[in-house]
Amino acid sequence: MNDIRIARGLLKAAGETMREKCLKGKAAIISDETVYALYGCALRDSLAQAGFDVSAHAFPPGEASKTMATYGDILRFLSGSGITRSDTVVALGGGVVGDIAGFAAATWLRGVKLVQIPTTLLAMVDSSVGGKTAIDLPEGKNLVGAFYQPHLVLIDPGTLQTLPPSVRTDGMAEVIKYGALCDKELFDQLPFEETAADSVIARCVAIKQDIVGQDERDFGVRQLLNFGHTFGHAMEKLSGYTLPHGQAVAMGMALMARACAKEGLLDDEACRQLIDKIAACGLPTQPAYPEEAVWQAMGQDKKRMDGGITLVLIKGIGQCYLEKVSMDRARDMLRAGYSL
Repeated sequence: MNDIRIARGLLKAAGETMREKCLKGKAAIISDETVYALYGCALRDSLAQAGFDVSAHAFPPGEASKTMATYGDILRFLSGSGITRSDTVVALGGGVVGDIAGFAAATWLRGVKLVQIPTTLLAMVDSSVGGKTAIDLPEGKNLVGAFYQPHLVLIDPGTLQTLPPSVRTDGMAEVIKYGALCDKELFDQLPFEETAADSVIARCVAIKQDIVGQDERDFGVRQLLNFGHTFGHAMEKLSGYTLPHGQAVAMGMALMARACAKEGLLDDEACRQLIDKIAACGLPTQPAYPEEAVWQAMGQDKKRMDGGITLVLIKGIGQCYLEKVSMDRARDMLRAGYSL
């Protein structure tokens, strides 16, 4: 697994830390316009002071930018900046930036070094860790991508202070997911106070590292990390990727909890606890789209294999498991989620 560091002030120390990891030469920062306005200058200064030749590219923020067109722009930027295999791509931002910059690093010259510097809660606890990179197509989310581990992940919880409340709330969905998956103690302390941010982030990262370490390529236990995502990704697609990822995952988790309760796999009290926790963290618990629309949108889900799909089911808080089901069974589960 990659080197992951969590500490306040890491962003301003990025250049020195990268140099300690024997990185050198050119550093190509890829960010979105919002994050770059906040932290771009500090990161450039840190890298330059450490001896890097720095260039930067920023694109409009949001999931709508995670496209082939933006990916092409980034590749042309890397070409114009003269980035070689001895140089480094630095992804500065949230999940969208990390995904598309990571995919560019994975494919430029068949792979250049990558450093992830996540600046949102969602990216810190989830998307910056584990090596998944991707872009979206009109047919579905993350359909084009690569597994590509970053050389280094620098998590500076201090950047959470500049997050709009809605973006911070969005990240809470992935924290809830980790608690629901395998850590009731984490679940019980949510929503967390600012003073607990560092420890909560560290716990989520540790859970993901452990799971990814067992199954980097997502053919087994790593699929547990998709809790709430199968239904959630379908709703993101229906929104034209304007629905924030965390909101979609929250609705997906609530749907799956209701489905499992309806099927007798999860007791009603545990179902209520999960849905109440989602609501307490400021996230939606009711689906944003009709059942039939969500089902149709699931048709291009990348997790489909051999005529079926693996669902993440829940039998208790901190107790999730995988079950390979037919698409007919998946349809039944979705219907059950809407029925309660």
